[in-house]
Amino acid sequence: MIESSQKKQQSKITSPQEKTIDRGDFQNILRPKTLEWYVWQELIKKHLMVSISSAKIREEALDHILFYGPPWLGKTTISNIIATEMWTQLRSTSGPAIEKQSDLVSILSNLEENDVLFIDEIHRLRPQVEEILYTAMEDFCIDIMVGSGTGAQSVKMPLKPFTLVWATTRLSSLSSPLRDRFWNVLKLDFYSDSDLSKIIETNAQLLELDIPNECLQIVAKKSRGTPRIANRLLKIVRDYHTIWKDITSQEILEEIFTEIWIDSLGLDYLDRKYLEIIVVNFSWWPVGLNTIAASLWEEEATLEDVVEPYLLQIGFIERTSRGRKVSWKALDYIQK
Repeated sequence: MIESSQKKQQSKITSPQEKTIDRGDFQNILRPKTLEWYVWQELIKKHLMVSISSAKIREEALDHILFYGPPWLGKTTISNIIATEMWTQLRSTSGPAIEKQSDLVSILSNLEENDVLFIDEIHRLRPQVEEILYTAMEDFCIDIMVGSGTGAQSVKMPLKPFTLVWATTRLSSLSSPLRDRFWNVLKLDFYSDSDLSKIIETNAQLLELDIPNECLQIVAKKSRGTPRIANRLLKIVRDYHTIWKDITSQEILEEIFTEIWIDSLGLDYLDRKYLEIIVVNFSWWPVGLNTIAASLWEEEATLEDVVEPYLLQIGFIERTSRGRKVSWKALDYIQK
């Protein structure tokens, strides 16, 4: 394989001027820019189209939006699209990055009219910072304390109308007063294989990757219902196609995925080790997440947010009061 890799590499080396697409940011190249080109849950997509069109006709800021669901399903991408469709600017930050009230005040006060402010991981926003958002979201103003002690006074600082777009993987972690201030609460779900196939076919054309459609469909099936994983696998396929050998059949593609430990369902090494820990080490009995994390030398949050959502989606595990439990379906799959 090493010799063939070297030959393949020598035969396909090109100068930087011949292909500029490889020099750009991979995610930005493949990221859709408008709702028309965005492959997504159609009901949510239609709702956003109506809301955006209505706001533009009224010449008002779009109502605040809260996206929740598993990670890597396109929350950042759709936020960029919303700003583009509204003909305005997108300002992005994250919950952990806003440490003090003054940080949030600075961000809000610098927004232009109808700007879109995207805050990721909002469940990690500090409670004292969160309180500032209550009046900012409803009345487009913030209360600032001037002075100290008995002479302190509350002064209202007006803000320009803006749209707040929040993303979280843990809706239950948000306080009720905060959730109630969103008019649009939209749940993102895993993509179907057919939707992922559309995304991969489009992105393969953008990358000038010429491989059979049946191979692209295999990539879609291994993408765990997640566009970001689909793009990551597509990039790996492109690299092997460039350096190793032309991907002309499903057998060659499966050989590549076997080398990088991706199985027929898209499960990787960590996924299978997670399942094997429960089945082999603990004789298929329910196991606490902290015990699994310690056995794998991984953080609990990584397992809960990255590994478990897909395993739950395909019915391989259950979350019970006694711990995580592997299903019969998963046991049959492991024993094959």
